[in-house]
Amino acid sequence: MPGQRPTTLRLRRLAAELRQLRDGARLSREDVCRATLINEATLYRIETAQTRPQRRTLTALLNIYQVAASDREELLELARRADEQSWLQSFPADLPGPYLTYIGFEGQAESIANYEGLIIPGLLQTEDYARAALQAGLPAATAEEIDRLVQVRMARQAVLTRTPPVQLWAIVDEAALHRPVGGERVMSAQLDRLAKAAELPHITLQVIPYHVGGHPGMGGSFAVLRFGQPSEVDVVYVESQAAALFLESPTDIRRFTRIFEHLRALSLPPADSVSLMAIAARTMSA
Repeated sequence: MPGQRPTTLRLRRLAAELRQLRDGARLSREDVCRATLINEATLYRIETAQTRPQRRTLTALLNIYQVAASDREELLELARRADEQSWLQSFPADLPGPYLTYIGFEGQAESIANYEGLIIPGLLQTEDYARAALQAGLPAATAEEIDRLVQVRMARQAVLTRTPPVQLWAIVDEAALHRPVGGERVMSAQLDRLAKAAELPHITLQVIPYHVGGHPGMGGSFAVLRFGQPSEVDVVYVESQAAALFLESPTDIRRFTRIFEHLRALSLPPADSVSLMAIAARTMSA
């Protein structure tokens, strides 16, 4: 529809949460509408992020789904600020809520442009590498917590084998190839995994070599997710130790897209990048 505003991140997150709550309550849309007197077309638009629910409508839904008070406040806040762009979330102790949000967007994305400075991109990690990286990054986590995070990271990789697969363009700094996360055997297998992934038509890998010196990616890792629909807002995801930042304004999308394009220009061509990975793998296995 001409003039229609794109759906924001918060509204998409709210819609997904409400669908999950209804599914968890084992209620059909018809069941909910009969119990709350909400129009079925309205409920459909709410669950597909086409409209923001009024507070009384959302409250009625939360009541029928028996949502706990702590979760209720988060959902009411999502609805209240649904039209705002950009979103900063801190990480709670369990599986981070922002991480779950990112996984949801990653599963819907048509293409992902991902830059990583010190680590192999999560979508291309082997299980052993992922486990070692998570153990090193979360030294206070229990074995069970690490197992859960590894399982989630491996499950995320399904976006690369679905039909159609996500189009992934990943750029890594050369430092990520030489850091023996998990030891030389684990790292050698990880580099072999990268080389095999680079052969797939929907995956492009590039490496920024050491001799480039300083570059725009030194400010930190990020991912630009594109959804391919005019009604879907593209997303930039920037993660730190303490929080995750979701950016969706056109200015931010353009800024990070330009940074990624600059990094592409500074990187080795894909074939030369794979050759550099092979050299690093031989060094690891020597």
